[in-house]
Amino acid sequence: MRKERRSRIGSYAISSSMSTRDHRQQPCITCTTFNILAPIYKRLNINNDQDQNSRESDYRAYWLVRNQRILDSLLRERSSIICLQEFWLGNEELVNMYEKRLGDAGYLNFKLARTNNRGDGLLIAVRKDYFRVINHRELLFNDCGDRVAQLLHVELAPPYSPCRNNDTRQEILIVNTHLLFPHDSSLSLVRLNQVYKILQYVESYQKENKLSPTPIMLCGDWNGSKRGHVYKFLRSQGFVSSYDTAHQYTDADAHKWVSHLNHRGNICGVDFIWLLNPNRYRKLLKTSWSEAVFGMFKYLLRRASLTEEDAFAFLKADSDSDWITYSGFCEALQQLNLTGHCNGLSDEETKDLWVQADIDGNGVLDYKEFQQRIWNPTWSEQKDDVIQDDSPKGIEEQTIGFSVENAVLFPPEVEKGMWPENYSLSDHARLTVVFSPIRMPCSQLIS
Repeated sequence: MRKERRSRIGSYAISSSMSTRDHRQQPCITCTTFNILAPIYKRLNINNDQDQNSRESDYRAYWLVRNQRILDSLLRERSSIICLQEFWLGNEELVNMYEKRLGDAGYLNFKLARTNNRGDGLLIAVRKDYFRVINHRELLFNDCGDRVAQLLHVELAPPYSPCRNNDTRQEILIVNTHLLFPHDSSLSLVRLNQVYKILQYVESYQKENKLSPTPIMLCGDWNGSKRGHVYKFLRSQGFVSSYDTAHQYTDADAHKWVSHLNHRGNICGVDFIWLLNPNRYRKLLKTSWSEAVFGMFKYLLRRASLTEEDAFAFLKADSDSDWITYSGFCEALQQLNLTGHCNGLSDEETKDLWVQADIDGNGVLDYKEFQQRIWNPTWSEQKDDVIQDDSPKGIEEQTIGFSVENAVLFPPEVEKGMWPENYSLSDHARLTVVFSPIRMPCSQLIS
């Protein structure tokens, strides 16, 4: 009885936040992201077998029962949007089970396998009574991790849309992804590049379809914490972590919650539902990308115990001059393992970084440029402010955004930074966020 009560804690908190809203306000939508741990990756210890190669996928009774329980929990919660990672697409029986049960519950399902027949992939399910699906796109990174991403373009259906006269945009872009695990430092750059590709793709899709600024939700297992470069990169683009917003946590609150017990036995917070509202501050994507790479650059220099002066000397290489040349810059990137291999920066990306750093365009970096672009970047500060619209009242363009009403992680212990020993659904927690559609002025899409 106690276990059943605990399994309903997340659902109760979500349903409570929806039912206690003022009846005059718009209905909420909910979004769940969950890495359900593909059976091909789940290690088993059967009869004290010390063979670490035993996998749940070899034992039908095990994976079937666990995935039935996962579906039970998802259908009990009945989120408007469900994003799953490590969905075992290589097993037809499991795929059919999810499609039937989700379909019977009123969901439209969209699947995407990882490249090179890795066996698992992604699934997005949306409720037909909440959304009209406009488009579904697939993004294949074709990198060393065979990772992929889904883009789903939907429109809110009445009564969940605040719009009554078709006078306001009421569409949402939903992304589902599972980034590469950083087995070594060079792969951190790959993950950063995966996010850059996602944002480039979303931006291109918006331009291609001539969309007005539209709310964007990025869901998934990001395989990186709030201290990482990916987190900072997304924050610089105006995205907010919905869970942290709901609980009023700051960027510095990196240990308040966890969502994953990884294969090394470490607990960390890696599962996010990111929200970008149409009225948020947005800087140029390429600028954010350069900042993120230079942030990684500085991190590696400081990890090598280099001071500011030492770092400048390192970048100068063997030059006797008081500036950094392009060749010295490239040599430093290679020594820091950021270039020179298949997972590193391309020649074009390296050149773009150089152009961003060379403020006056004279072909070399002096000490001031080194400080402003690499060591103590000053090109832009993090802004959480909304766009200030100076248009006359009554004619400013309106759109639909979302306020975060609530967010819950299950099992509840992870919200306090602990991992319960008796939790067996997955090695990830399930994250569900409640959003309320609201009208707001929109910013212009940056070109």
